[in-house]
Amino acid sequence: MSHKAYMIGAGIGNLAAAIYLIRDGKWAGDDITIMGLDMHGANDGESAATFQNQYGYTELSNDRGFLNRGGRMLNEETYENIWDVLGSVPSLDNPDKSVTQEILDFDHAHPTHDIARLIDSTGGIRDKGDELDYKHMQFDNKDRYLLTKLMTLPESKERELDDISIEQWFEDSPHMFTTNFWYMWQTTFAFKPSLSAMELRRYMNRMILEFSRINTLAGVTRSPYNQYESIIMPMRNHLTAQGVKFVNELKVTEFEFKDTAMRDEIVVTGLKYENVRTGETGSIEVDEDDLVFDTNGSITDSSSIGDLDTAIVEDMRYAPSALLWKQATEHFYDLGHPDKFFGDRAQSEWMSFTVTNNTHDLINEISRITKQEPGNALNTFIDSDAMLSLVVHHQPHYHAQKENEAVFWGYFLFPRKNGDFVDKQVMEMTGRDMLIETLGHLERLDTTGALAAKRDQIMSTVVNVLPAYMPYASSLFNRRAVGDRPLVVPKHSKNLAFISQFAEIPFDMVFTEQYSVRCAQIAVYHFLGVDDDKLTRMHHYEKDPKVLAKSAVTMFR
Repeated sequence: MSHKAYMIGAGIGNLAAAIYLIRDGKWAGDDITIMGLDMHGANDGESAATFQNQYGYTELSNDRGFLNRGGRMLNEETYENIWDVLGSVPSLDNPDKSVTQEILDFDHAHPTHDIARLIDSTGGIRDKGDELDYKHMQFDNKDRYLLTKLMTLPESKERELDDISIEQWFEDSPHMFTTNFWYMWQTTFAFKPSLSAMELRRYMNRMILEFSRINTLAGVTRSPYNQYESIIMPMRNHLTAQGVKFVNELKVTEFEFKDTAMRDEIVVTGLKYENVRTGETGSIEVDEDDLVFDTNGSITDSSSIGDLDTAIVEDMRYAPSALLWKQATEHFYDLGHPDKFFGDRAQSEWMSFTVTNNTHDLINEISRITKQEPGNALNTFIDSDAMLSLVVHHQPHYHAQKENEAVFWGYFLFPRKNGDFVDKQVMEMTGRDMLIETLGHLERLDTTGALAAKRDQIMSTVVNVLPAYMPYASSLFNRRAVGDRPLVVPKHSKNLAFISQFAEIPFDMVFTEQYSVRCAQIAVYHFLGVDDDKLTRMHHYEKDPKVLAKSAVTMFR
């Protein structure tokens, strides 16, 4: 039987779906076409010069250096699907190894141990061994009661959390939002008090293993380089070698559906498209035996970037991936509600920046002040009004990074707030402003005054600082209700599946590569007729007595 697969979006979910079709379905690679606006998906790691030529970005006045719009933390114990898929993909740097083995080998050789997770302006690093020490979660009994009540709510009663925010759940205990736990949790996973209590419940259960070690991030698994180069590029390379066709700069603008008798069967018959580079439009005919996999939402859609002396200009366009999803909901009633995730930027926006220097002076100063080597750190300045965090990766973080260059990134969780050292909204800051804001926080901690004395020297080493505004970065955590996300394979769908962090999988947690890859497996296995019991087994650490005992100790620590 002749069949084709059309994949809308070139992120990790659709790359994984293609691997599942070829590996487990024995499909020929040349029967699969992957269409995307860019090559990255939501996984970053590229030169600024390359990014500015991609869809949606304007020309930069300074296109030197590197851009990392954000970062994803991998986890060895709970990312079951991603290790399975990447176990089938050869490393580009070490072809005798799989990507899974390469990442785990690197991580085991460079384990994460953060000793400066939280930093405040009065006491510096919170590791003094007193009540401020971030080893203490700082819960009171009301916090403990409400958090336990949330975690133990049965999945069958998840509807009780429909459209309830985290701050609403803890309205009788606002103390929660002053605890070490909350400072670490919100900046590790990019949660805000205004976001979904339903998603917090899922995370607390799925990531319960990390609860007892969140202060050191010991459960974080790092890739050798940025995730675009360490994960996405090997997947694309592997699929290209199998004959899969990649079509870049193609935006699918509309589904065409078969008009069935009861109008409840979902059968895609065509895909209207636009080439975003040339403006050419057209339509792809889809047979009823063909499959369509849609990325129905991306957290990096409608991003804007600036440079050292140029602030971002906010891109007000509705997310293109969600716009296609929205068009599908006009035909069928049970495909969710895109506006819940893409209609309120105030819930979901945050802003990052990437610093490239032509010496190691600045990252050496950061190491000295935070007392740890690159590769260990996620440092959050808890007195920063805009909630500034820094991430200094193991160097080099990019293959093209020169020996003398150093690269790190940071992010502001609340970009509409003013800086503490630069009197502007973060949204209005240039890259230079963001670096000055960062230096201000670091200098406040440095009792020696050495960093302040070197400020001019440090600034002279700057190659570029690239701000990146992402209006939908946390949109997958937006307040929602059961039914706001479509099923991976909607009821009555004959050939359409949704593969993204905006499709619904019971129990699992969004904002992870694991979620998107599991969507891919669920969709492919459904269409292949493979029983659900053949899906990659997920761990349930929330039922493990030893893990629960450690969590209980942590809650009262």
